[in-house]
Amino acid sequence: MSDDKNKKTPLTTSGRKTLQMKPSGTLGAGGGAAGVVVQRKKKLIMPGQKPEAEAKPAAPKSIIKTPFDSGKKAEPAQPVEEKPAGGLSDSEREKRAKVLEKAQKDSEEKAKRAAEEAKRRAVEEAAQAERLAKEAEENKNKPKEAVKSEAEAKAEEEKRLADLEMKRKAEEEAAKIAEAEAAAAKLAAGTPAKAKEQPKKPEVKEAPRRPEIKKGRMDDTRRRSGRLTVTQALSGNMERQRSLASLKRKRAKEKRQSGLVEPAKKVYREVVVPDHITVAELANRMTEKTNDVIRALMKMGVMSGASDEVDHDVAELIVEEFGHKLKRISASDVEVDLSGPEDAEEDLLPRAPVVTVMGHVDHGKTSILDAMRKSSVTAGEAGGITQHIGAYQIKVASGDKITFLDTPGHAAFTAMRARGAQVTDIVILVVAADDGIMPQTIEAISHAKSAEVPIVVAINKMDAPGANSMKVRQDLLQHEVFVESMGGEVLDIEVSAKEGTGLDKLEEAILLQAELNDLKANPNRTADGVVVEAKLDKGRGAVSTVIVQRGTLKVGDVVVAGTAWGKIRALVDDRGSQVKEAAPSMPVEILGLDSAPNAGDDFVVVDDEAKARSVVNFRLNREKDEQNKTPAASLENMFDKLKEAEISTVPILLKADVQGSVGAIVTSLEQLNTDEVRCKIVHSGVGGISETDIGLAIATGAPVIGFNVRASRNAADLAHKEGVEIRYYSIIYDLIDDIKAVMSGMLAPDIKETIIGTAEVLDIFNAGKGKAAGCLVTSGVVRQGAKARLLRDDTVVYEGDLGSLRRFKDAVKEVESGVECGMNFASYNDMKIGDVIECFEVEEIERNL
Repeated sequence: MSDDKNKKTPLTTSGRKTLQMKPSGTLGAGGGAAGVVVQRKKKLIMPGQKPEAEAKPAAPKSIIKTPFDSGKKAEPAQPVEEKPAGGLSDSEREKRAKVLEKAQKDSEEKAKRAAEEAKRRAVEEAAQAERLAKEAEENKNKPKEAVKSEAEAKAEEEKRLADLEMKRKAEEEAAKIAEAEAAAAKLAAGTPAKAKEQPKKPEVKEAPRRPEIKKGRMDDTRRRSGRLTVTQALSGNMERQRSLASLKRKRAKEKRQSGLVEPAKKVYREVVVPDHITVAELANRMTEKTNDVIRALMKMGVMSGASDEVDHDVAELIVEEFGHKLKRISASDVEVDLSGPEDAEEDLLPRAPVVTVMGHVDHGKTSILDAMRKSSVTAGEAGGITQHIGAYQIKVASGDKITFLDTPGHAAFTAMRARGAQVTDIVILVVAADDGIMPQTIEAISHAKSAEVPIVVAINKMDAPGANSMKVRQDLLQHEVFVESMGGEVLDIEVSAKEGTGLDKLEEAILLQAELNDLKANPNRTADGVVVEAKLDKGRGAVSTVIVQRGTLKVGDVVVAGTAWGKIRALVDDRGSQVKEAAPSMPVEILGLDSAPNAGDDFVVVDDEAKARSVVNFRLNREKDEQNKTPAASLENMFDKLKEAEISTVPILLKADVQGSVGAIVTSLEQLNTDEVRCKIVHSGVGGISETDIGLAIATGAPVIGFNVRASRNAADLAHKEGVEIRYYSIIYDLIDDIKAVMSGMLAPDIKETIIGTAEVLDIFNAGKGKAAGCLVTSGVVRQGAKARLLRDDTVVYEGDLGSLRRFKDAVKEVESGVECGMNFASYNDMKIGDVIECFEVEEIERNL
């Protein structure tokens, strides 16, 4: 045997080539088996089945061991079963046929079960429809409550049936997926080809696929079974289910289609209607269509559009027309319960008394307070008199606190004294021992009695020469003030503010009176109180002095005071120190208001800024309406306007340091008004004189009056350039006297007539173009050029000037009594015998207010 024949040929299974041995017979010298053919088998792909990815060729089932692999002697190879041209052996073909037959039977069983299930569901739906129709017929004769309960029970039953149906469908879906996976596993071994011996190809169903995730609207048959996780979404085994609200909408739609749902009934509401409301807003509150409301208004004869306002009465008729119930509200409701509810008795705690010091000017009211506070306020007052309300709080030796209000004693400050009496608990009536009872003392007594406030009499200036306290006590009896020493109940203390004597007894009397009054307040609530003074400070803005009556005032509170509001930025006590809060009866200055309120206005703490703005806007609108209110046309109003046109006016622009001074000056000037001359306040305000004030004064022709304020440099230059007069005052009665003098100069003088003589007409004769009367002077004298009246039967026929006066033919200046003369009038000739001519002189007398 040659070397080529003895050369070994290695076996390989790589690539797609057929592995075979030489057909000549043997393997070589080493010996071997007969020739073996190894064939690569292809997998048959059924229609609809995706081809599997190409993988590495699997090793043949019959592995041929050769002497080249192990070095041992090779054993003879086992014969391989020959396969026909179709690629399958008889055993495999028989096995595949059984599998297909079983799959066909399973498919037929599933189709049969589906048909039975469809038939069963059709029967159930028919029965349910019949039952619903029967219940609807029965519900027509039942009360609404029973129908409602049965409808709820029916809805619950339908919901339970829907849940069971969804659960059953989910189980069927899971069973289908499991069967599909099992069938796919059985067919994984291969797909049978067409066999020539089989007369009919068995029906092969497509292998089930894994369900795909649907997008958009979910199926109705599934409900939420838990939270959707990322793993479930990626695995494809979990789908987003339809929401419960969607299922409810579906059931409601089915009910509407079945005709079992009654149409929605009209809901009658309580409609809240303010004083004025637009048509569109009224329709919205009634939940009616705007066109329907406009149509109803047109039937009533009111032609209004959607944006037009209707008054309360028309809105009430419309609401009743649509069957709703009206609830009236007014813009003033924002002030209802603004100060909060009344305090319970158990919440009240003792508080310091508020004491107002009142009396005549220069009787020592401020001096007594200075002695108690150990300060000097009087030295800072212009003219040594108080022109503002001062609020102070002192702490006595016993530890108790007393709040004092120092009011002016001048006659111009009546309003200030009245406000002081209204906010106080005790009035100290200061009477000078050397001066006695004076007009403002009497007025202070009247204020205290009208406010029903107890009085403590302080007889001051006991160190002055001529002091007589007993005379003061006796004079008080005339005004029904009965002191203890005279058998009454009013406490009286003799003090000397200059020497400092008797002040401790005065403090004890105040505390005793406060204990008798049992003064209490609730500090644990929102604060309210009274504004006693207000001013504009150049550096701090609007500054208001207030006394807290209830609650605790804190920094940051939102406060409404009259037509001013703001958030409190700081609280300053009477000694100039900033504090965080103010308890009841404590006087403080508040900073943060948008404007200076009027003295005497109440302040209250509100919840928020929106509430404060609404209250202030309502008050401003109310004031604006009152100012713009025009009286009804009448003859009386017409005569009043004619009188006003004849009245002389003195325009004044007033600026003062505090609001209380403005009120006092305005009140005093109004008291000077008469039927002939009137003081007109063009503008009054708090703060310095600005360029705006000068511009207003130029337009109105009014002088500018500054009380304890000055004009800015620019305002002063503008006033000098335009010729506007600015007058500065620091004492109120100087201001009032000057305005009084100006108004007095505008009064028409009084006319005084003095009869100087009379003459009787004896004869009438012609004198040139006119007539002359021959007269006899019966009394006094008759002067040429004097005023004269012609009397006929004691009735004035003519009044005018004498034209000429003659004695015989000579002109004379006067004719005495008992002498005859001739005279005539300048423009009157109808004189008769027996008439009386009365001569008189007119004298103008200057008037004063």
